[in-house]
Amino acid sequence: MIRYLTAGESHGPELTGIVEGVPAGLPLRVEDIAGELSRRQQGYGRSGRMAFEKDIPHILSGVRLGKTMGHPITLKLVNRAHDKDSANWPVVMSSVPVDQHIEKITVPRPGHADLTGIQKYQLDDIRPVIERSSARETAIRVACCAIARKFLEYFGIEIGGHVTRIGSIGYKSWEASRSTADPLIMKGARFLAQSADRSDVRCLDPDLTSKMVSEIKERRKQGSSLGGIYEIVVSGLPAGLGSYVHWDRKLEAQLAMSIMSIQAMKGVEIGLGFEAGHRPGHQVHDEITWHNDHYGRKTNRAGGLEGGITTGMPLIIRGVMKPIPTMLKPLKTVDIIDHKEQDTRYERSDVCALPRAVVVAENVIAPVLANAFLEKFGGDSISEIVKRYHTNDS
Repeated sequence: MIRYLTAGESHGPELTGIVEGVPAGLPLRVEDIAGELSRRQQGYGRSGRMAFEKDIPHILSGVRLGKTMGHPITLKLVNRAHDKDSANWPVVMSSVPVDQHIEKITVPRPGHADLTGIQKYQLDDIRPVIERSSARETAIRVACCAIARKFLEYFGIEIGGHVTRIGSIGYKSWEASRSTADPLIMKGARFLAQSADRSDVRCLDPDLTSKMVSEIKERRKQGSSLGGIYEIVVSGLPAGLGSYVHWDRKLEAQLAMSIMSIQAMKGVEIGLGFEAGHRPGHQVHDEITWHNDHYGRKTNRAGGLEGGITTGMPLIIRGVMKPIPTMLKPLKTVDIIDHKEQDTRYERSDVCALPRAVVVAENVIAPVLANAFLEKFGGDSISEIVKRYHTNDS
């Protein structure tokens, strides 16, 4: 089974990831990973850091002559911000004691892990919490998960995402977003992603794109920030992945955990999700069909999952991202030393990071789906899995 670990701080020398459990024989190039990292850096509302933080992945182990060997794969991303932000960063993030005085950060920012982090680890300086809890960590996560995504694509399983709402601007109903997204999904989720990538905010509707950009501009003028809702779609999944027999084998539970592990996420839903609580049963459940010796559904309000198991319909997941809590207009907080009220200080930040978060969400669900696939068709090599998969399919 595939699992990964990441290490590193936002302004440390580099971010590192180790991915194990990838079967031998999977074609894998640096470009496969770099493409997802480049997509992660796109989108209107970005901070200035994106102007110089060009993520170039380095594969240090586990791949030979363009194919995986079945060994752990080590990845590295150099933090250019380590050098660009300030000459002082190598000192404050040094791994060894230094003689000079290092100013402590003692004013926690509401909405961040600052206060809870120092309470948990009994710290008198917020900097370590800021460094590890930063969304910069998602860069190495995308790099690690892009390998699982490559595995899924080998078997025709594609992942794509798009923005459905930013602030007050978005589709008026589930059906409205379906009428836009579903025709693209029929061509594959990768096609949907490519279509969304052409929008500054990764929205499939040109009119909504324009309004979303205007909304971001307005919040920037006000010194505030914006969150929103995005949708991730997976096409090509066979029926029968996941299980209902134990709580931790239910696929929607595993997917929800992967989405909620992303910084700033505050909600997740499958298919109709929360909307199902507003409708009568006949407008929620998908009627079953039989066509060409296969079961199907007349609709896909369940979002491709029933009882913790894939139905063979496209998987539809939605995530909710809160507004970025670092803003030009300060919030009230207290200093952890003297407990006196203060304003938060401004740090460079996105006004709206949602378009970038879409790419993170696309990739973090890949290991979950890859493991569900391996549980059913698994083997130690791609050639072995191909035989089992096609035998089952026939």
